[in-house]
Amino acid sequence: MSGVVVVTGAGRGIGAACAKALARAGWKVAVNYARSRDAAGAVVADIAREGGTAVAIAADVAVQDEVRRLFAEAESRLGPITGLVANAGIGGTIAPIAEQTEATLAPLFATNVYGTMYCIGEAVRRMSTRHGGSGGAIVSISSAAARLGGLAGMVPYAASKGAIDSMTVGLARELGRDGIRVNAIRPGLVDTDIVGPMGGRSMLAQMAQVIPMGRHGEPDEIAQAAVWLLSPAASYVHGAVVDVSGGR
Repeated sequence: MSGVVVVTGAGRGIGAACAKALARAGWKVAVNYARSRDAAGAVVADIAREGGTAVAIAADVAVQDEVRRLFAEAESRLGPITGLVANAGIGGTIAPIAEQTEATLAPLFATNVYGTMYCIGEAVRRMSTRHGGSGGAIVSISSAAARLGGLAGMVPYAASKGAIDSMTVGLARELGRDGIRVNAIRPGLVDTDIVGPMGGRSMLAQMAQVIPMGRHGEPDEIAQAAVWLLSPAASYVHGAVVDVSGGR
């Protein structure tokens, strides 16, 4: 299966790796970004150099009207949408729960939870056979933090990713007869910008000792799982939350 896929938060990290890997697999890719215009443009340029098709579209997934515009523009520029990688997310404020406030929690849940729901809702309105679509597949990016509780000061982040796991299972039941497969990936410790505030590569090197494979992951290793979940090779995979975490 290939077609048109929207990848949110695709300017860098896991999102950028997913966009490039999906383009190599034959998908036309809408590279969404909120503020990383230059980075998203570089992803599109890399895809074009390899013979793929992609467009960069600015939208903050935490704002439902911007999500509507993102999907409308993606469809008008690339064609009917048949795939979504709901990747956009933020780490939030690293602090004990007693120091978390509305100001620190609201943006985290607006992006990681509401934003994912907005994007899935818009994808369903366009892909569902119940709504006149031809079907499709959705992959959300969760985190191993959802089952581990998160690193110190990151319990809210872990909770936001736990919501991704719950909605994946529930939406699989809701959408299975509408021609839409719904799955998620739980990455472990991966070398992306989100680990910067936690100590970056020095932290990753230190944490390697608790990872059975003895190393952190790379964005492309997560992207390959996303390509598979969106492909016909995963045609009977539905409601799964796949750990890509080196065994941790």
